Amino acid sequence: MANVLITGCSSGFGKLAALHFARKGDTVIATMRDTKKGAELEGTAADEKLALSLGQMDILDDASVTRAVADATRIGPIDVLVNNAGMELRSSIEDANDAEVRRQFDTNVFGTLRVIRAVVPHMRAQNRGAIINLSSVAGVVGPPYSGLYAATKHAIEGFSEALHFELQAWNIRVSLIEPGLFETNFGSNIRMAAAWNESSPYWERFQKFMTARAKLAPEPQDNRIVAKAIFDAAYSEKPQFRRPAGTDAALVTGAHKSLDFESYENAMRQTLDWWE
Repeated sequence: MANVLITGCSSGFGKLAALHFARKGDTVIATMRDTKKGAELEGTAADEKLALSLGQMDILDDASVTRAVADATRIGPIDVLVNNAGMELRSSIEDANDAEVRRQFDTNVFGTLRVIRAVVPHMRAQNRGAIINLSSVAGVVGPPYSGLYAATKHAIEGFSEALHFELQAWNIRVSLIEPGLFETNFGSNIRMAAAWNESSPYWERFQKFMTARAKLAPEPQDNRIVAKAIFDAAYSEKPQFRRPAGTDAALVTGAHKSLDFESYENAMRQTLDWWE
């Protein structure tokens, strides 16, 4: 059984992944910025007698990350790291200001890198490990009005691919999970740009796009699909670097990979019936 460190466990995929690993017999350190938000997770773990504990970690703070990783290693060697913590800035490219863009990148890109840099030396020392980074379909394509979020996920895709090659010599597996549309509490981590409102010249088109986008996943998808994909990325005997999660993710990433951009755009517009 493995010792698993997961970020962003107060809700959504992080919370579900923490429970999934623990129910499979692993020891889980479920971290979050505010541990008060972990009361329900902690209660479930206690009721089910799971080897799961909460840890405080603010991925924007070097000292917090260093302390959380040190606390985790006292429990045992970190065998699996799941980088799940993140947020989305909702805006057109034009409407977002520099401070908002910087916060988006500080959280998703530099926050993820900060945790990786803290954990990798421990994995190299033990000559094994698995790092699973949460990307998104937006790490493969550039959806309108989420372009800056997509930029951070593209960055994660890029450095994860490099990390895959750099860490192979130490038997450290690197994987990407690319979820599509799921109904999670991640919505509470979506922040609207200050200028992103009815006064924006893009607002009406944005509303139409969001209505059209729902056609990719007309029925709610089971969030446990993503938790299972994360678990499988850590344990599969046949490592798969990129794992789309959800029927819409498979559709979009497959189309994007197999078609030139103009054909992909036309296919997506037809699928969504979106011609704005």
